[in-house]
Amino acid sequence: MIQKIIHLIIPVMCSLNCVPQPAGQILPDPVVPGTQGCLESEFIFSPEHPPTPECHASTITEIPGGRAVAWFGGSREGQPDVEIWFSRNRGGEWSEPVPVADGIQGDSLRYPCWNPVLWQQGEGPLILFYKVGPNPREWWGEKKISTDGGISWSPPANLGHGRLGALIGPVKNKPVMSGDSLLICPSSTERIEDGEVFWKVHFELTRDQGKSWEVIGPINNGTAFDAIQPALLMYRDGSMQALCRTRQEVVAQSWSSDGGRSWSKMSATSLPNPNAGIDGVTLRDGRLLLVYNHSGGGSREPGRGILVAAISQDGHLWKPVMTLENKRGEYSYPAVIQAADGLVHITYTYDRRSIKHVVVDPGAL
Repeated sequence: MIQKIIHLIIPVMCSLNCVPQPAGQILPDPVVPGTQGCLESEFIFSPEHPPTPECHASTITEIPGGRAVAWFGGSREGQPDVEIWFSRNRGGEWSEPVPVADGIQGDSLRYPCWNPVLWQQGEGPLILFYKVGPNPREWWGEKKISTDGGISWSPPANLGHGRLGALIGPVKNKPVMSGDSLLICPSSTERIEDGEVFWKVHFELTRDQGKSWEVIGPINNGTAFDAIQPALLMYRDGSMQALCRTRQEVVAQSWSSDGGRSWSKMSATSLPNPNAGIDGVTLRDGRLLLVYNHSGGGSREPGRGILVAAISQDGHLWKPVMTLENKRGEYSYPAVIQAADGLVHITYTYDRRSIKHVVVDPGAL
């Protein structure tokens, strides 16, 4: 059964279960639905009865009449049985999760799937981008298309190759639309060069829903900042900001003033990052909303135990406004959208046992 769990007990700060936070940082108390602009908090499926032993890397998009969520799940991240799973919500309940993509290559070869990204623009088809391969250094991008809101899907299509090798599409976070038809997909690579692993950020652009591509970047050399998985923010003056996960314990940034054709030198923001995914959205009122793990260090625990939403007016100064999680465990890889009704929807990994969905009124932040 699909189990919806609303948290009714106010968490006690500074308990033994809380995660130590960076010195000098004061965060809001963990949020309770009905306060601080949080309207709803629920699980897509029960963590006590999950469809797979592990799950991770959710994505959310608005579809006609509701919302859709996808994630990867299987026995463990990187194992051949890991597939892309899907659920949709039309009318108040999440549908039973079902697998919609796998990495089967033949009778005797199967690879894991990774990092799905759902995208639907207006009345167009629902597109599922995802990765297939033995690891992030050797994976490639594939896509499926649904014309009925995720009830049925096309056969998988390989995205092909570009200037940097296998095309990935959006590597973790949603694309942004520039103009009437240009889809800018934030992407990245993890490559071994001379025995060292380098993380580099680039962008893949398409005007025809992934049939043909143009590649921009890399925009960093993987030395000062090992950066991947950018989140794209759009500004009213036409400029763009890419915020990136790094191995340097900070969220890194780069800026573009020409529609993503060229990018500034990557620099550090004031936000910590424990080598974990982030996501954000430009709100309709012009403010920026970012969801991230507010801690340093590189391990899953305790580094991914504090999940926070922050607001900025300019992309430089960020104010934490909501603590989604602050306890032992892994609460990570957020995905964020603003729906047509103005409400913000956030999904994230809940300790690898479920996907959590939070609805926020941004006017209360």
